[in-house]
Amino acid sequence: MASNVETLIRSAVVKGIGKVADFNRKRLPRPTDAHPFLTGIHKPMTEELTLEELRVDGEIPAALKGRYLRNGPNPAAAPDPASYHWFTGAGMVHGIRIEGGKADWYRNRWVRGTEACEVLGEELPPGPREGRNDAPNTNVVGLAGRTFAIVEAGGKPVELGYELNTIAHNPFDGTLIGGYTAHPHEDPFTGETHAITYRGDEQNKVWHVVLDRQGHVIREEAIAVSDGPSIHDCAITGNYVLVFDLPVTFSMKMLLAGYSFPYAWNDAHQARVGLLPRKGRGDEIIWVPVEPCYVFHPANAYETADGKVIVDVVAHETMFASSKRGPDSEKSRMERWTIDSAAGTTIRTVIHDHAQEFPRYDERLTTRPYRYAYAVAIPDGPSAEWALADTRLFRHDLAKGTTDIHDFGPNRHPGEFVFVPRNAQGAEDDGWLVGLVVDMNDETTDLVILNAEDFIGSPQAVVHLPHRIPPGFHGNWVAD
Repeated sequence: MASNVETLIRSAVVKGIGKVADFNRKRLPRPTDAHPFLTGIHKPMTEELTLEELRVDGEIPAALKGRYLRNGPNPAAAPDPASYHWFTGAGMVHGIRIEGGKADWYRNRWVRGTEACEVLGEELPPGPREGRNDAPNTNVVGLAGRTFAIVEAGGKPVELGYELNTIAHNPFDGTLIGGYTAHPHEDPFTGETHAITYRGDEQNKVWHVVLDRQGHVIREEAIAVSDGPSIHDCAITGNYVLVFDLPVTFSMKMLLAGYSFPYAWNDAHQARVGLLPRKGRGDEIIWVPVEPCYVFHPANAYETADGKVIVDVVAHETMFASSKRGPDSEKSRMERWTIDSAAGTTIRTVIHDHAQEFPRYDERLTTRPYRYAYAVAIPDGPSAEWALADTRLFRHDLAKGTTDIHDFGPNRHPGEFVFVPRNAQGAEDDGWLVGLVVDMNDETTDLVILNAEDFIGSPQAVVHLPHRIPPGFHGNWVAD
């Protein structure tokens, strides 16, 4: 009975806050400039396309059979530029299907949440939803032979069909109690998939969520925190899941003012990394301090013989300290963190000093030492917003301490690239790097396939699309 009363009280409070926010949203100052995440390269697409027999330059590797999928925010209804934040647009998933050296089709489909269904005049798909946070816009993954669009902050997973139609709002066949994340991490040696999740309406807890090989939840362990931290991603080692509890936290002031993304830099919030035993209780977490910064994305993590934890991250000096429209980091760089739980220290070492994001690596080596990390260059300098795209992809050789650069050329802007191994047993660079490149010279887009062994060389294949795909967030290769 008590839990039912608490649920009713929380629901009433949330509804009341929502009404205040809706009222104040209409009173926000009108912007005098163009919204950087609604114009230019970020201008949303306005229709769903199906294109077949796509034009290809070069030779698509015969070993590739499956889909390259990428998710990102793409409002279905025209948003209010005074309150719109890049992270809150309705999700749109893009897919390119490859087999037999050919690119069979391209499709883009809105994730069928409240906004898209209202605009398209469709019924909402079945399944439990989380308010209007019901069109996951951040990642799209293959899990247990199925496809899911996913997002953080309480949103539920949405299951998609092979051709990207929305099947249902599906919390992993009813096994997920809370919200999920945009960044699950599969341990290739156990088959378990780990995540750290949080909810916008719960300030004092985050959760360690584990899926089994069937894509069903087998663990949702609460971890005590304060201030409602925004924990976008995590990392795993053989024994731990890493919890990045850093100074971007929930802001009731921003929510009540009507802003759609109520998180901001919080100087009063202690920066720390938690080492949670993968099967341990939440109160067994070991917290280790780190100098204040913010991390959206780590690359890989592993443990050393003497018990330290190594994790490579893109570290931002601050985040959401001034802009209410999107990321506003004044400086980011690729770093290696050496976490010593016995000494209670985190040593930060610079791997590469230029601003960058979206680090990826050969995920066959998750939890183990590795050599290569790939990241997308972003503009360097004070208050650079990600709306200003770069043209380069970095490859960090962590063994040699060097960085190679693949430059796609003037006005050609890469998104996140994913490593696809040639086979399960191949070397770490034996495979391909696959990602989208937006060509603003003519507002078209290419799916580019690089030979990882020849990183700075010409692409092995380029699949041409006759339209601009707005830069989104995360993509994956999902083999058939």
